[in-house]
Amino acid sequence: MTLWLSIGMLFVFGVIALILAKWWNLRCIGVTPVHTLTFVAILFTSGLDVGLIMFPLTEFAGYANTAESPEYGFANPLAIEFGFWGFLIWGFYFLTCFYFCVIEPQVKFFEIKLVKFVNNAVIIGTCAFTAYLLLVNLPWYLPQLGDGETVLPVFYLIVMAAIAAAVYSSSDIRYVRILSLSSSGFFLLLIAIMWARAFLTDRGDISDFTSGTGLIGEYFTNLHHFMLPINEYHEFYMFWWFAWSIMIGQFTARFVGGLRTWQLLLAMLFFPSVAIGVWFVILYHYHQEGLMIASWVSLAMISVGVLMVINSLDSLIRLYSENLNLTARRVGRARYYLGNFVLMCALTILFQLDFLEIEWVGALVIAIYFACFGYILLKKRKEVMAIKASPKENELDFHKIEMAH
Repeated sequence: MTLWLSIGMLFVFGVIALILAKWWNLRCIGVTPVHTLTFVAILFTSGLDVGLIMFPLTEFAGYANTAESPEYGFANPLAIEFGFWGFLIWGFYFLTCFYFCVIEPQVKFFEIKLVKFVNNAVIIGTCAFTAYLLLVNLPWYLPQLGDGETVLPVFYLIVMAAIAAAVYSSSDIRYVRILSLSSSGFFLLLIAIMWARAFLTDRGDISDFTSGTGLIGEYFTNLHHFMLPINEYHEFYMFWWFAWSIMIGQFTARFVGGLRTWQLLLAMLFFPSVAIGVWFVILYHYHQEGLMIASWVSLAMISVGVLMVINSLDSLIRLYSENLNLTARRVGRARYYLGNFVLMCALTILFQLDFLEIEWVGALVIAIYFACFGYILLKKRKEVMAIKASPKENELDFHKIEMAH
């Protein structure tokens, strides 16, 4: 699995280089173009889940323990954490977003029946894994409801409520913008509250934040370390990002609103990474200083995490429902709600019982990458090399929107 993952990561970086060399200044326009700010909000909230809120505080100590894990010794724990979540790995999303926005309309690889079936199986599986992550991390963040370790019935109810809300919101496209902007807004508010509690009290000041931000610089000076798996835990993260990559690219590609290729790359690498970096600096300060997180702050973190889960599940449920032509309009709202709810709950339990592993899903996605590349080389090479613009119908719709504004 390590070799397979390494080949997949090198392949991704190589193809990104090819895209930039061939289509550096091509204007990317999706089928439903939106303002860049809205696009970034959709990207950020769809491309991340509850792990961003819940994982860091549980991981800093492990990255600092170089006696047991000497492979982390090349950088500080904050830089390691950022490397698992920020910047370089958002290139996965750029690759798939660009592909579905510009190349797939000419290739139609994902319209092949077998590919469509496998791709939607990946989406459904990863969707359930997102709910599973929320379930298994709730005990740690809500110890007042249990012993901090055991998954109690109340946690199942919270996850089921999140799934139900996501299924409901996925039935109408108008909820996408509302969920994305509200998720981003509440997350920024949470950052502001915890920043003030960390750096405007007697346990810290602005200089602590500045020095913490400087620690992230070790990530960029050691960027090459993150291009291949560091250890098994890093492999878990990379397979997880691969599992998300195709569906997030497929979903966000429709909202690209006229950015040039190089602008799209910078937007997808830079903007999410800034928010992630600031958030991690705050959490790292809490970790280093041993600051207690007040119950109401913990509840706020959980609330934002649940909202992120709803946002992510909403995007993914809508995506596979449209791919399979099982929309609420076609099958009826009652069947749509019940079918998706039962499916998500059942698969979440399978992850909980270790019948499914996210590494399997990520490995399958890498295989899809190679299959797509091979298909293009064998059957669609001329069509792809002839691409000089986004699909004409997208450009026409985009110009109409611009004129309307």
